[in-house]
Amino acid sequence: MEGIISAWGRILRGYAPSLSIEITRECPLRCPGCYAYGDEHLGGDLTLREVRDFKGQELIDGVLALVDKHKPLHLSIVGGEPLVRYRELNTLLPLLSKRGIHVQLVTSAVRQIPPEWHDIKRFTMVVSIDGLQPEHDARRTPATYERIQKHIVGHRITVHCTVTRQQIHRPGYIEEFLKFWSAKPEVRKIWMSLYTPQIGESSAERLTPSDRQRVVSDLMALRLRYPKLEAPKGLLDAYIDPPSSPDECVFARTTTTVSADLKTKITPCQFGGTPDCENCGCIASAGLAAVARHQLWGFIPVGTIFSGSVRVGEQLKRLRPTEAEA
Repeated sequence: MEGIISAWGRILRGYAPSLSIEITRECPLRCPGCYAYGDEHLGGDLTLREVRDFKGQELIDGVLALVDKHKPLHLSIVGGEPLVRYRELNTLLPLLSKRGIHVQLVTSAVRQIPPEWHDIKRFTMVVSIDGLQPEHDARRTPATYERIQKHIVGHRITVHCTVTRQQIHRPGYIEEFLKFWSAKPEVRKIWMSLYTPQIGESSAERLTPSDRQRVVSDLMALRLRYPKLEAPKGLLDAYIDPPSSPDECVFARTTTTVSADLKTKITPCQFGGTPDCENCGCIASAGLAAVARHQLWGFIPVGTIFSGSVRVGEQLKRLRPTEAEA
C-alpha cells in the first residue's frame, strides 16, 4: 500500500513513477524480432545502433541526472545489453539502491554477472530466455543456455520468456520450459510475455488470435502447478483483452523511456514505433491493466482514479516553472 501511495503522489506532482533507460546501444546478440533494434523503434530517423551512447563517468553522471530529473520509484535498465556496461553499473547500482529506487536490470546473461550484485537491496535481475535450448540457442547465441546457467550461479533471478509462434509448435512446450527453469535454485520467478508486433507486421514471431488463446489457456492451468510462474488471472485476462491504445495503457502512461543517448524519448511505450496494442503481450502492460481494472469497494475501477490523478498531475506540471524559469 505504501508503494501505491508513493506512486500516486508522484503522478499527482506530474512525474512518471517509472523510468526505463536503454543504457547502451551495444549488444553482441542479433535476436530475430528484437524491437529495440527495429527501424521504427526511435521514430524512423535513426536506429538504436546509430545513436550516441556513453561510457565511464559520463554514463554514470548522465543516468543519475535523469534519475534526479524524473524522480522515479522504479528504474528499468535495458539495452542493448546492460552487461556491456558492467563496470559503470558496479558504481550505479549501489547508489540507486541507497536512494531507495527499485531497480530492474534486463539482461541476456551473456557474460559473467558481478557477484557483488547479489547483495544489493531493491534490485531485481531479469534474464531473457527465448524458449527451450534448441530454439533459444538458435535465436540468442552467444547467450546460450550453457552460458546462462553458468553466469547466474550465486544470484537470484527472474526468468522472462517472450512467447513467439515458433515456441508453440508442439503440445507441452511451455510446460517443459517451466519445468526446466522452475527446478533451478537461482530462479525466484518466471514471467511469460506474448510477442507484441508492430502495426502491419507480418513475421514468424507473430502469434495468431488462436495462438494467443491457446497460450493463455495453457498458462491458466500451468500456474497452478508451477508456483514460480507469476501469472495471476487478471494478467492473463489482459492478454486476451489488452488496452486498446497507448492512451488506455497504464504502463505507457506511467513510464518514461529514454534511449542510449540519454535524451531521446521512446514513444508511445518501450516498444517505440507503432505497436499493435490490440495484440500487445507485454507483461508490464498486462499487469498494470489488471490493477487498473480492479474495483475498489466493488464498484470503482482503480483506473478511473488513476486517470483523474494523471489529469491533475499534468495540470500541475504545466503550472510549475520550467528549469529555465526557475
